[in-house]
Amino acid sequence: MSSDTSDSDHRAYTGVVPFPEEMTLRPLARVVSPYLQRHGTPRQPGFSGAKEHLEGLGEIHLLDGFDPLLFQDLDGFERIWLVSFMHLNRAFGRPTVRPPRGGSKRGLLATRAPHRPNPIALSCVELLAVNGPVLQVRGLDLLNDTPVLDIKPYIGAFDAFPESRIGWLEGLL
Repeated sequence: MSSDTSDSDHRAYTGVVPFPEEMTLRPLARVVSPYLQRHGTPRQPGFSGAKEHLEGLGEIHLLDGFDPLLFQDLDGFERIWLVSFMHLNRAFGRPTVRPPRGGSKRGLLATRAPHRPNPIALSCVELLAVNGPVLQVRGLDLLNDTPVLDIKPYIGAFDAFPESRIGWLEGLL
């Protein structure tokens, strides 16, 4: 291919589907949580203390139209990842934020601030039980009725990198 080939010519040549400018996602479950307001919801409950961690008891309810067999075999995992949509967040606005630790402003994507270009949350929770279409969990940091987009098993051998560098948080934790 010559260097003056357009992107559309390249897609036609390679058979690649055009890049999606928008996406539609369908929630598969909803969170049942003791947290009804953003203020007072634990941040990083596994880190912030045993009391908050224990208070973060809740459930994940599969929505109508999804087969409970989706939860089959999850009961063998101690932890799961919840990918959710932070439905109450305002639109993304600022590229920098002031995190609770670290004092100065930081680039938004170098923080875990909730107001993001796409308000998607990633939470690792302890899976206590699987009861048909309901998962009982501990360590929630999500509001009641938060839509869950996906659930994945936490696998320590793949998901934990304790020796990884932690950027600007070095020395603060």
